[in-house]
Amino acid sequence: MSATTATTAFRAARDSLLARRTDYETAIVGFDWPDVGPRFNWASDWFDVVARDNDRTALWLVEEDGSEQKITYREMAARSDAAAAWLRAQGVNRGDRVLLMLGNQVELWELMLAIIKLGAVIMPTTTVLGPHELVDRVVRGEVRHVIANAEDAPKFQDVPGDYGRISVGEVPGWAHYAEANASSALASPPDGDRWCDTEASDPVLIYFTSGTTSKPKMVEHSQVSYPVGHLATMYWLGVQPGDVHLAISSPGWGKHAWSCFFAPWIAEATVFVYNYTKFDPVALEEQLVRAQVNTFCAPPTVWRMLIQMTETRGPGAMRELLSAGEPLNPEVIAQIQRMWGLPIRDGYGQTETTALIANTPGSPIKAGSMGRPLPGAAVVLLDTRTGQPAPDGPVEEGEICLDLARHPVNLMTGYVADEQRDAQAREGGYFHTGDVASRDENGLISYIGRTDDVFKSSDFKVSPFEVESILIEHPAVAEAAVVPAPDPVRQTIPKAYVALTAGWEPGRETARAVLQHCRENLPPYMRIRRVEFAELPKTISGKIRRVELRQRENEAAEAGIIVEGEWREDHFPDLKKPVR
Repeated sequence: MSATTATTAFRAARDSLLARRTDYETAIVGFDWPDVGPRFNWASDWFDVVARDNDRTALWLVEEDGSEQKITYREMAARSDAAAAWLRAQGVNRGDRVLLMLGNQVELWELMLAIIKLGAVIMPTTTVLGPHELVDRVVRGEVRHVIANAEDAPKFQDVPGDYGRISVGEVPGWAHYAEANASSALASPPDGDRWCDTEASDPVLIYFTSGTTSKPKMVEHSQVSYPVGHLATMYWLGVQPGDVHLAISSPGWGKHAWSCFFAPWIAEATVFVYNYTKFDPVALEEQLVRAQVNTFCAPPTVWRMLIQMTETRGPGAMRELLSAGEPLNPEVIAQIQRMWGLPIRDGYGQTETTALIANTPGSPIKAGSMGRPLPGAAVVLLDTRTGQPAPDGPVEEGEICLDLARHPVNLMTGYVADEQRDAQAREGGYFHTGDVASRDENGLISYIGRTDDVFKSSDFKVSPFEVESILIEHPAVAEAAVVPAPDPVRQTIPKAYVALTAGWEPGRETARAVLQHCRENLPPYMRIRRVEFAELPKTISGKIRRVELRQRENEAAEAGIIVEGEWREDHFPDLKKPVR
């Protein structure tokens, strides 16, 4: 299949989804993953094609001080060609693994395109990592080249390995990336329209997962699994050609590639980025209105901070509001609806996949539901008791899996250098996400929790997410994490770690108010019986580390001590019983 044919197939699949943006049923029936052939390179076969003679803004960066940069599609294609030519001169070749550690800056986007064009493999890495974590990535990842900002270069001083060093900004002994545009401004692909004749199965990205429960896994994606698979993500976002799209996400994590690279550029939209040192909801809202952002995606933490604004400028040009990363509590969705008059549409996927389940544009939204499987997503729920696919219709509890017999395009190639873990993830002919959900009579899927987060209390199963959703309805609670605390009578009881909203003090009266709220709104087996006010431990990608909190509770129980700062129901014998 020629490059032209691959582009045509990709465009046809994209256009079919755009045409059915608010017609879920038709989109599901009418969509097939495009056959892009045995050779495919998204940067050359898609981005460069749509960028040709295209003066629409591809990337719009705004800084805290008000300075900004706008790069058109045409300019981005040229800049990435120049970068590709220069990288090739530095010895970056097909199959080389390139650790890319940059912030939200123009060089990040042009280098991602350039590395893809060369058939090399991007290893996105957050700038907050220290030398210890970088040793693991460089050594275990068999890195051949490192690209980092000058201020981060010292972190690699004691990182072993014979790898090329490229800096954005001058660093003695490192190749200076500024030379790329100066020396290769007129660079063009040596072989027709491509820099490298990549196979569709060639690796393009390797992500290190955030490691909420274990050592980070290395997730490999091909030239197809993310670049083509994110057609489904584009459909969920509801982004259209010419839109201005803002997704709050840090480079180094899969969600950044989802919503700040592949999906919006598949749609030929503008990627808008607002860089800030400290989150300010008022300043963010000002940018959303000023830039006339149409589609806005943010993690639950940001949404929880936005609802604390006392005044609002309104939604501006916003049409689609989205959330991903962790399930968003219904109360937050309701408050944003009241504030901006728009629903937040939740979406679900993993680093190992693209978007799989979502509330799509125009579809009915049920509070607390993630929505339905996206076009092309081979989603099944496996009964947690039998391990067999649940029949059609309502499901009380099932693991979210992908049916491998349906050859899901938007699934990783595998876990790198970990055959045992990869085999476990694909056991029985299904890819196991490790996430448990329910499904109602309308096919809407609701998140319950990770298989290792759900626990039993008094022989009843407790979903931390369900309890946290009730907790966050109380005005004192900004964020909450619920874990099992060992108990001699009930085996375990639910305990809440709570981060407070502004104006609430972490003392006796606040604890009483939170526990009373739980008594009134939760059944006895789900009721919070202990509460502690604390900053929640999180991974560097922002996910709550419940495993750390569970370990803390187990260690306290084994030592026979009461955790300092913990408030228990026993401290409040006057708590009122709920009226039912």
